[in-house]
Amino acid sequence: MAKGASKSRAEDFVEFLNASPTPFHAVQSAKSRLDGAGFKQIKERDPWTSALQPGGKYYLTRNASTIVAFAIGDAWKPGNPVGMVGAHTDSPCLRIKPVSKRSGDGFLQIAVETYGGGMWHTWFDRDLGVAGRVMVKGKDGVMEQKLVRISRPICRIPNLAVHFGGSVPFEFNKEAQLFPIAGLVSAELNRTGKTAEDTKKAEAEAEKSASFQPLQTPTQRHHPYLIDLIAGEAGVAAEDVLDFELVLYDTQPAAIGGLNNEFVFSARLDNLGMTYCAVEGIIQSLSSPSALKNDSTIRLIACFDHEEIGSTSAQGADSSMLPHIVRRLSCLPSSTSPGSSASDKSYDKVSTSEDNSTAYEETLAKSFLVSADMAHSVNPNYSGKYEPSHRPEMNAGTVIKINANVRYATNSPGIVLLHECAKRAKPAAYQAPGSKSKDEGAGVPLQLFVVKNDSPCGSTIGPMLSAKLGARTIDVGNPQLAMHSIRETCGSYDVEHGVNLFDSFFEHYGELEDKVIVD
Repeated sequence: MAKGASKSRAEDFVEFLNASPTPFHAVQSAKSRLDGAGFKQIKERDPWTSALQPGGKYYLTRNASTIVAFAIGDAWKPGNPVGMVGAHTDSPCLRIKPVSKRSGDGFLQIAVETYGGGMWHTWFDRDLGVAGRVMVKGKDGVMEQKLVRISRPICRIPNLAVHFGGSVPFEFNKEAQLFPIAGLVSAELNRTGKTAEDTKKAEAEAEKSASFQPLQTPTQRHHPYLIDLIAGEAGVAAEDVLDFELVLYDTQPAAIGGLNNEFVFSARLDNLGMTYCAVEGIIQSLSSPSALKNDSTIRLIACFDHEEIGSTSAQGADSSMLPHIVRRLSCLPSSTSPGSSASDKSYDKVSTSEDNSTAYEETLAKSFLVSADMAHSVNPNYSGKYEPSHRPEMNAGTVIKINANVRYATNSPGIVLLHECAKRAKPAAYQAPGSKSKDEGAGVPLQLFVVKNDSPCGSTIGPMLSAKLGARTIDVGNPQLAMHSIRETCGSYDVEHGVNLFDSFFEHYGELEDKVIVD
């Protein structure tokens, strides 16, 4: 890949992926980037009316696994539009069970639970670390969370050798044969200097002498050495670990690959790919000091947890979180006093309601949501699975996803609007081989995708949020291969395409909003 912004964007994306093994870490990574861009953290529990100002940049989190960030235009008035990009932070994975201690045939094992619709056969014979959130005892009786990450591989799910009849095609029981091995009983006994009998006796005495606890302690429910490692990562004593939400992840880092460095190989591309583009898109749209000067809109990104399991949680897209945030934003006062006039045209799009009682409904009617979730690239080994005229290619631009049964929320007015944003977007600093050069026109490319009539179709947060908000919505995503595998592939140039597309959407939505006329 040639040197330039495109290489930097792809490499930066790889850094984001490697820093984000869980939704908690992805939100932490996003926070770090937003902090660096001058965003200020706020809380849902606090009043906003007096704290938020036109021209300000803010973000908030829920459950530390969902993040919403927004920037308020200087020309904002109640009832004006909100331009939104929605994504999700979670990916299919294996989560450690509440009681995970297992052993058999001399092995120490860790019981796990499947999260989402993963391609679980790809998790066999991979080097697996542990990461997530730990609740610990703090000072003065405070119970606080710590993010932890055991970066070295401590787990592995072994395949059955073909000599013993390993299945072809590969079949296994997710409950009995998806438990990773984490060590040998003999090695653990050597480490502690105890025999198996000594260990059982010590555990029995500890349980007998311990004071009453409604639940077993973490060291009773999990292998004690696992708790020691987690405590060490959290910087606390083992007895201060109260509970945790930990998952297994592939310790092999993300990397740029391919003969011409045209690919990104990584776990969790679905959907950290679009989370990254959303975060960097809003930051890039605000890079100019005057970006918000004449903007009458609010630019907003929302990266939710739990999309892979239906979004029905307090921090999921099917919750009341985004509607409540938009309601609070829709009523924010402008920077001008009532009755004052302004010569700038951007002030013309204001609520006609004097008491702002319908500002929320007015805002939603004028707003637009780009639902951003990774899309499918054509797989050359299975090309018959794809509709012949809708085969997205890598590094050929972000994909607009369409489904007649509204598994995606895209419609023609949304396509027209996004097409205008794409034409106005900054071209990639470096084009993929075979694509247009910068001199042949500005903008970023787009592609169209529908599934075959005899094929099932996935869905996104787009339909649920469009129904919940009543806002115009389109579903898009960068193309990738092997979605839901432990190791996925996307185009390294498409990263910049996605960022520049969202940058243009935020920059130009205010001027385009009332030019796509339907009702």
